[in-house]
Amino acid sequence: MTERRRKFYAWGFEDQSATPEEMKPVLDTWHRTFEVDAFDVKPAPTLDTIDMPESRITHFPEAIKDICRTDRYERALHSYGRSFLDSAKMFRGDFRNAPDVVAYPRNEEDVRALIDWAGDIGAAVIPFGGGSSVVGGVNPEINGTYAGVVTIDMWYLNKILEFDPVSRSARVQAGVYGPDLETQLKTHNVTLRHYPQSFELSTLGGWIATRAAGHYATHGTYIDDYVENIRMVSPSGISESRRLPASGAGPSPDRYVMGTEGSVGIITEAWIRVLSRIKHKASKTVTFAEYDQGVEAVRAISQAGLYPANCRLIDALEAKLTGAFDGSRPILVLGYESSHYPVDHLMDLTVELCREFGGTPVDEAEQGRNSVAGQWRNAFIRGPYYREHMTSRGICRETFETAVCWNNFKELHSSVIETVNAAIKRVTGRAGTVTCRFTHVYPNGPAPYFTFHCLPDRERMGEQCMEIKIAAYDAVMKAGGTITHHHAVGRLHMPWYEKQRPAPIGAAFTAAKKSLDPKSIMNPGVIISEQRGNP
Repeated sequence: MTERRRKFYAWGFEDQSATPEEMKPVLDTWHRTFEVDAFDVKPAPTLDTIDMPESRITHFPEAIKDICRTDRYERALHSYGRSFLDSAKMFRGDFRNAPDVVAYPRNEEDVRALIDWAGDIGAAVIPFGGGSSVVGGVNPEINGTYAGVVTIDMWYLNKILEFDPVSRSARVQAGVYGPDLETQLKTHNVTLRHYPQSFELSTLGGWIATRAAGHYATHGTYIDDYVENIRMVSPSGISESRRLPASGAGPSPDRYVMGTEGSVGIITEAWIRVLSRIKHKASKTVTFAEYDQGVEAVRAISQAGLYPANCRLIDALEAKLTGAFDGSRPILVLGYESSHYPVDHLMDLTVELCREFGGTPVDEAEQGRNSVAGQWRNAFIRGPYYREHMTSRGICRETFETAVCWNNFKELHSSVIETVNAAIKRVTGRAGTVTCRFTHVYPNGPAPYFTFHCLPDRERMGEQCMEIKIAAYDAVMKAGGTITHHHAVGRLHMPWYEKQRPAPIGAAFTAAKKSLDPKSIMNPGVIISEQRGNP
């Protein structure tokens, strides 16, 4: 139903792919790392070869029948998010949990009609923005006694409805994708500048529902910081908060809705604070002889009130594997930006602070894409396009992330690296790689992001990857970290989220869900455990 078709089994649209020339240095890295001369390449799945049952839902009310689809493409497209775990299942052709129906509402009235209909027939509802979840948030892996699963794709709710130049805010429909949002905002000479890695294929509603974090490494890191109000359709009715710059009137309704991940309703629109367009930028890369020096430098920066837009400490191995640096030293990628004033003096102060911890600025003749920061940024942005090529060759590349207070970081970092390396060797029978970078930093702690690569058994790639991730999650929790800083909870993180969340608060959330979603049809198993019995 979408005019430009997305790949049902991989990141991006059907007219997009990493070229052989782009993939060559990436694959050369893994030939050397794993000491493998050649990888056997498994073909991508096709709609004819995948295992998908017939839809359990075949009859539709007249009012919604034209916006509902049950064809194999739409059901396959909406079967998974975009993690390696998802990729492994897709390349195995396993689409047995495909949604029964994919609906494309054209307006909020359609959303209400779809939720009411699903409730009437006893079907589960999964909201779908860009489908970029890496934690099973959109996967129809539901066990309860439901008549089927209806995925509601917000593709057509993609407009800026109002712009307030005085308050510098915009009222925006939730289904707008990141690039389209920025294009529309540009006509008003403003920007949101919320750039998660999934920016190209994620939506405003998805960002709010999952409390996404953008590219700002300090200060306004979460989408939370830009939300003025939220309008949501739940089975119990429409909820719309008052649009305000701030409010101390009890617990915030917006703060409750943010992070519910479609478990109580579907966000249809929101007022968001926007920014004047950026006019001034400065960037610099600093290296350190030792990783611990870089950690202490970043802590000092975060506690000095400097608030760089970019402050990403990347360990030596990740810098090497991404082609950003030679692997001899960790690198710190720094950036400042402003709409109103030059920022060079802030960069100078930050570099001097780094020197106090042994930092050495990289003297670069190359700028932009060919600089150290540019090379890393390109590898970061293009990474999702590489996944299908790596999965087809049996290479597991998976990530997990957390946040922890500074006093616990050293123990968390060392224990997680050790645990994951050991798990890779135990599970796959050979060594792999584990790397770490900071995605965001706060005065009281960093958000470390770990990436691991390994060569699992081709027939058990997903299962072996999950075994490694379980070891990683257990290590993170034991060391005092959160189960997620910005990947959300989804279905994947639920066991650890329920351990992290205080029991009385869990009970309160359960009660709130029963009030907003009496039949427990909204994204069952996410945030709140499934409330309906098994068959």
